Amino acid sequence: MKIKTVGSVCSGIEAASVAWEPLGLNFEWFSEIDEFPSKVLEERYPDKVNVGDMNDIPDKIINKSISAPDLICGGTPCQAFSLAGLKKGLTDDRGNLTLKFVDIIESNDEIRESNALDKTIVFWENVEGVLSDKTNAFGCLVSSLAGLDEIIPRKKWPNSGIIYGPSRNVAWRVLDAKYFGLPQQRRRLYLLAGGTSFHPENILFELHEKEFPEYPEVPLKFKKEGHDYEIFREYTDCLYSAYGTKWNGNAAARNGSLFIVQDDRIRRLSPLETERLMGFPDNYTDVNIGRRSNRTRRYKATGNSWVVPVIKWFGERLTNQTKCELNLNHDSFSNRNRNDVDDSTLVLLDKDLIKLTSGENINCSAIPENVVFGNMEDIVSPEAPEKIYISPVGCYGIVRRAEERNAKLNPRLKEVLLTISSEMAAEEIEKKSRVQKRGAYSQKVAKNKKTSNQTVLFDFDNNN
Repeated sequence: MKIKTVGSVCSGIEAASVAWEPLGLNFEWFSEIDEFPSKVLEERYPDKVNVGDMNDIPDKIINKSISAPDLICGGTPCQAFSLAGLKKGLTDDRGNLTLKFVDIIESNDEIRESNALDKTIVFWENVEGVLSDKTNAFGCLVSSLAGLDEIIPRKKWPNSGIIYGPSRNVAWRVLDAKYFGLPQQRRRLYLLAGGTSFHPENILFELHEKEFPEYPEVPLKFKKEGHDYEIFREYTDCLYSAYGTKWNGNAAARNGSLFIVQDDRIRRLSPLETERLMGFPDNYTDVNIGRRSNRTRRYKATGNSWVVPVIKWFGERLTNQTKCELNLNHDSFSNRNRNDVDDSTLVLLDKDLIKLTSGENINCSAIPENVVFGNMEDIVSPEAPEKIYISPVGCYGIVRRAEERNAKLNPRLKEVLLTISSEMAAEEIEKKSRVQKRGAYSQKVAKNKKTSNQTVLFDFDNNN
């Protein structure tokens, strides 16, 4: 099946369009309700219609007020399946939007079949946590898409697998963005499905012929455009959607991956830098919605999006399927992986490399066969807003929060934070920090040691 047209559900700021339109795919409609991403879509795609609430899409397709495209892509809200959302799954209204996504596909198929067209190609993305959701949300999704009469019961799904169902074939794979040319560790689940004549596994998986490379070590200090930089890791942790407001309290903050030292001052990643870490064009989200600053909205929209190079990898394989060297079907897998149930076959790929009945190995790991590594030196920019630089009080707060939570800070990050903290008197920092409730650690005002003409505010020697 040749794919020409796309409909996008839960569009966000549209990584899929950025990745796929240069490949010749035409996006016929978007679906986004949040104010800021909708404004980005309006600015970047003024000729595309935004149909709004995804709950209205089935009726719109059936009454033909919007088209029934070849492919529908979407990333239904992930909060219900993430640790941040306490993994409420299908008991959360946001989780139930995953089932509404199936309704959209079914409605699209109804129109397409009435016009003698192939079933809809389905592309879906979500956080890895959906695979272990206690409500078996993923099982509900794949069983429904495959057309099974019963939901496949599982407490935990493997990172890769296939269902050959009576209505559709469904395949999924977890991939990590840090192997696609971007220095960001971002593991996400990608699902591909289509009719029984469509074989998504041939697009998702690869013949394994190369050894997986180690992530390269890179200099953590470098010069660029006349500025001195220091980073704390070769790549960042996953950019959270809440990065704009919770940058100083999560694990990624403590390991230093969300911070940059620029000319002896420490700051957060800028909105421009987070765009680059997701593969978007520079200032893609820099739109004006009439407020003094959209910085936090840019962080949120970018963190909620998809990684453009990963999506492009899928698009290239979808639009040129003859390049996908595999020719898999349910007979390609051994009985260890294959489970035949009624009129369907479930293939669970519980290892990174799976030996086929032919003797060949396929790669279903988070690492693609053709690995591309990125570099933080390409990401950083001197055009950083003054407000994202961290004051001595802020530096103190990061260390204090880590100590309160008995969390270990990156040693070099801790050293930098303490050095900058020492630029302000301990009493002044304590005074300013009392504006908010700080807990027991705020009472540990330390010993004011003089070292190398700098004042060390706190003695952490016993807490490292």
